[in-house]
Amino acid sequence: MYAWLRNVIRAISTLASGMYVTLWYFVQTYRRRTFTSHFAYPENPIPIRPRYRGFHRFDLTACIGCDKCARACPVDCIYIEKEKAVAPAKGFIVTGFAIDYTKCMFCSLCVDPCPADCLYMGSNHDISCYTRDGCIVDFAKLPLTVAWGQDTLNPTAIHESKKVSLPVWTKSGSSTNKT
Repeated sequence: MYAWLRNVIRAISTLASGMYVTLWYFVQTYRRRTFTSHFAYPENPIPIRPRYRGFHRFDLTACIGCDKCARACPVDCIYIEKEKAVAPAKGFIVTGFAIDYTKCMFCSLCVDPCPADCLYMGSNHDISCYTRDGCIVDFAKLPLTVAWGQDTLNPTAIHESKKVSLPVWTKSGSSTNKT
C-alpha cells in the first residue's frame, strides 16, 4: 500500500510540474509584444548579427567573369553571361550576373572562391515579390547604387529592372546531347 501511494504522489507531482511549464509558456505568449513593436520593422532596419547570411551583394565593376562562384554553387542558382573584351583589354566583360533566390540556400559557398572579392553575403533579409520571376535578380541590370549601395536590393528597384520581359534563365551548353 505504501508503494502504491508513493507512485500516485510521484505521478501527480510529475504531472503538476509538466503542466506548470506548459501553462508558463502559454501565459508568456500573451504577455509578449509583437515583432513590429520591438523593431518598427518597415521603417527602421532590424538589428542583424555580424555573420548573418542574407541576400548577396555584388560589385559588377570588380567582377572579372571567372565563373568560379557559379561552379562552387551546389544548387546551380548563379547564372553568368560574359563576352570577351575588345582587343587591347584582356579578360571578359560581364553582361549578366543573375542569382535565382528560389533555389539559393544561402550557404555562402559562392563567396569563398571569388578571387576579386566582388561577391559576398549582405545583411538584407527581405525581398518580397509576387511571382517566381521576381526572385531571379540580375545584378547587371540593376543600377550600381541599388546593387551595391546603401539600399542594397531594394524590392521596388528590382521590380523596375524587370519591366523588360525576358525569359527565365536557362543554363546554356550543359544540356547538349552528344550521340
